[in-house]
Amino acid sequence: MNDKKFHLEIITPRKIVFQGDVLSFSAPGVVGGFQVLFNHAPLFASIGIGVIKLVDSAGKQHTYATSGGIVEVLKNKVVVLAETIESPDEIDIVRAEAARERARKRLKERKPDLDVERAQLALLRALNRLKVAKSL
Repeated sequence: MNDKKFHLEIITPRKIVFQGDVLSFSAPGVVGGFQVLFNHAPLFASIGIGVIKLVDSAGKQHTYATSGGIVEVLKNKVVVLAETIESPDEIDIVRAEAARERARKRLKERKPDLDVERAQLALLRALNRLKVAKSL
């Protein structure tokens, strides 16, 4: 039995995504990705668009697409409050591809009223969702 486990909770405004003991957790920090292992120093960090990975207590890897949130690490407990998070089997590939194409089209056309930052973020979210969905 591996005694290097810690507790992880991944929560969104709509649901509890994961709750249990894990061996490792990694997230896309806004200033760079990071990994948490047993006895990690206290940490409070913002996460951005990217991939969250964890290895559960049975050694199985889980992968999720996220659009951002915050992470707190304290005394072998990690709490993730995610804006959105999806496992590969929850991602609608057709919808993600359509979102990617819409964002690309908006950025290519560059109409005067275009919110460029919003379009770029939409493109990044769609690309991230497709990357995670295709990792199945």
